[in-house]
Amino acid sequence: MQWTSIAAIYLLFWVMTAFMMLPFGIRTHDEVGEARVPGQAESAPANFRPGKLLIRATIISTVMTVLFVLNYEYGWIGPDDMNIFPEPPEQTQR
Repeated sequence: MQWTSIAAIYLLFWVMTAFMMLPFGIRTHDEVGEARVPGQAESAPANFRPGKLLIRATIISTVMTVLFVLNYEYGWIGPDDMNIFPEPPEQTQR
């Protein structure tokens, strides 16, 4: 596998992981007990920490990319393993 393919897969995993992790651990100002700024939406986060999000997304996407590349190289799980539909019955001609 070329390094550019690995970089593209890593980037896809990183973006997917970052977006999936956005809502976890976020509290609104009402939940935290802080006063809101006038004009602020009620759902605006009070404790958004992008640094933690970046670190977590980087670690998770690195592990996922390593597992993906190893699976690509060693073939642990292939397309035949992902087939959830049974083989259709054979039809006899009359």
